[in-house]
Amino acid sequence: MDPLVVVLLVAVLLLVFVTMATLVIVLRRTSGHVSGTAKPSPEQEAAVHEELEQARLEAGEIRAKAETDAEDILRRSEQAAASATQLRREVEEESRILKTELKELRTDLERREGRLAEREQRLDEEARRQSERDRKLAETETELAGRREELLQVEDERRAILERVSGFSADQAKSELVKEIENQAKREAALIIRDIEGTARKEGEKRATKIVTLAVQRVAAEQTAESVVSVLHLPGDEMKGRIIGREGRNIRAFESTTGVNLIIDDTPEAVLLSCFDPVRRETARLTLEKLVLDGRIHPQRIEEAHDRSRQEVADLCARAGEDALVELGITDMHPELTLLLGQLRYRTSYGQNVLKHLIESAHIAGIMAAELKMDQTLMKRCALLHDIGKALTHEVEGSHALIGAEIARRYGEDEDVVHAIEAHHNEVEVRTVEAVLTQAADAISGSRPGARRESLEAYVKRLERLEEIAQSYDGVDKVFAMQAGREIRVMVKPDAIDDIQAQVIARDVAKQVEEELTYPGQIRITVVRESRATEFAR
Repeated sequence: MDPLVVVLLVAVLLLVFVTMATLVIVLRRTSGHVSGTAKPSPEQEAAVHEELEQARLEAGEIRAKAETDAEDILRRSEQAAASATQLRREVEEESRILKTELKELRTDLERREGRLAEREQRLDEEARRQSERDRKLAETETELAGRREELLQVEDERRAILERVSGFSADQAKSELVKEIENQAKREAALIIRDIEGTARKEGEKRATKIVTLAVQRVAAEQTAESVVSVLHLPGDEMKGRIIGREGRNIRAFESTTGVNLIIDDTPEAVLLSCFDPVRRETARLTLEKLVLDGRIHPQRIEEAHDRSRQEVADLCARAGEDALVELGITDMHPELTLLLGQLRYRTSYGQNVLKHLIESAHIAGIMAAELKMDQTLMKRCALLHDIGKALTHEVEGSHALIGAEIARRYGEDEDVVHAIEAHHNEVEVRTVEAVLTQAADAISGSRPGARRESLEAYVKRLERLEEIAQSYDGVDKVFAMQAGREIRVMVKPDAIDDIQAQVIARDVAKQVEEELTYPGQIRITVVRESRATEFAR
């Protein structure tokens, strides 16, 4: 129902209600006056008329108010009608928009359904083609299997014919082929290695030569002059008799106490002390020096002087370790490591003092580290401690590199230092640059001219073994060890060995020398292949 009609009905009902209410009031007042007397007097009639007039006025006011309320209700109903119209328009607009969107969605859905139908059709077509391909592939595989069997039969027949013609079985032919391929692979590998080594050598030799040359030139070290004999000068030859004592008592007591052989010969004003242990020899030299200065030589004095000398040597060892640290600028080292380092003052390797070798190696390593922009202090520490294991006696089993690494690890050294110590003789695979530089510094210090001495017998044996290794290869004609065993020249037969095979021989000889021999520095292997053609003109 229309809201305006509803409002009008309400207004009419309100007017009827007001009119009826007014009549009821008038009737009640009139009946009250009539019931009081049989016939009203003029005053009563006037009062009744007055009340009727008053009731009429009240009814008019009520009617006017009802009309005002009706107008207000009518105005509100018009506003409500306008709002309802606006709402209806908005609802119609929203409905139109929703219908449009629904239509678009339906169109898009139909389009997608069409695409899906096309895709399904394409997939069905592709599946059909795939099935056809699988069928053809199966037929092809069947045909290939038949051909493979035919080829295998032909191959067996051909192999039988080849074996009958060549006189070799299949295994023998395979072995010959493998050898030929292996030889060819070695030749090609040698060519590739030669090219790579040539390129690397060109790039690295300049830098390496510069660094090593600078390190060697900046280190001025003394040559080896130590041996297993110490000389003590006496104030006079009459002191020799006092040293020998009555019936040789003093010299026997001295040798039994110190463990050092005392040699007294015709050398004027001098005696010799001989011992393989440099610490014991130095202790005995100090003991004899104190006895000579004191002048009183007898067994008891020998024991007392020996005890004082032993303590003095221990103090000298500790001081030598501290002096080495001060010289290299290293301050934070464990006291036990410092003491072990000082004990190397009296130990030698091929005649080279081990402590001096360590200090020299540390200087060289520091110089190379500076050239490479590395930590100089760390490199000096690695080189200084790389032979610390030599401070322990034979009672501790193992190589000095591994023993030294365990000692350094026990006393809190950095893991890079420990690795450099254990890897400086390749007993552990080298993993850091510090370990490589430690090896280089060790080799430079040990291989420089005048650094070490070796016995003639060991020297001759090493040269003979070098020549034997090179001579053991096929195609080698002559072998010469030259430059004190630092170079091997191998003469090969030109008709049996070509240039590539000569390179392979040089590499194999170098590898075998590295595995079997121990030597300072490096050894150059030079393979010479020379062919000559001679004719005479008559």
